Amino acid sequence: MNARGKVVKYGDNVDTDVIIPARYLNTSDPAELAAHCMEDIDPDFRNKIKPGDIIVGGRNFGCGSSREHAPIAIKASGISCVIASTFARIFYRNAINIGLAIVECPEAAESISEGDEVEVDFDAGTIVNHTTGERFNIAPFPPFIQTIIKAGGLMKTLEKEGAS
Repeated sequence: MNARGKVVKYGDNVDTDVIIPARYLNTSDPAELAAHCMEDIDPDFRNKIKPGDIIVGGRNFGCGSSREHAPIAIKASGISCVIASTFARIFYRNAINIGLAIVECPEAAESISEGDEVEVDFDAGTIVNHTTGERFNIAPFPPFIQTIIKAGGLMKTLEKEGAS
């Protein structure tokens, strides 16, 4: 399982209110949430990303409220993976539950720049910055998390298992 795309980079403490502003929480429609993803911190976010692109953040990415809307907005916007130094624990769990691939790697988060072309190999446990040639090692996803991400989320995984 791989993700490859251009990087959009943010700093430390990107909270869920910045990822999806509270004024849009009256919907759970992924497309509507994606239309407003990051708009308060990066008004041009929707125009500069393409499907498969990657967000890189600093420490404590996804802090703040425990709303599931934040990872849904990121995933629905077309982002294939979020790399950060650290994640807020509830954001980490919510991201995995909805099938958004996320990776903690402080060295990569520090080194990778906006606009770099990056590839994450979740099976091999590597991040390659194709712009600079740098490589970073990460812990590969355990098989059960790979299953959840490949299925598109925890609920879809359970639905598939129930159908078997």
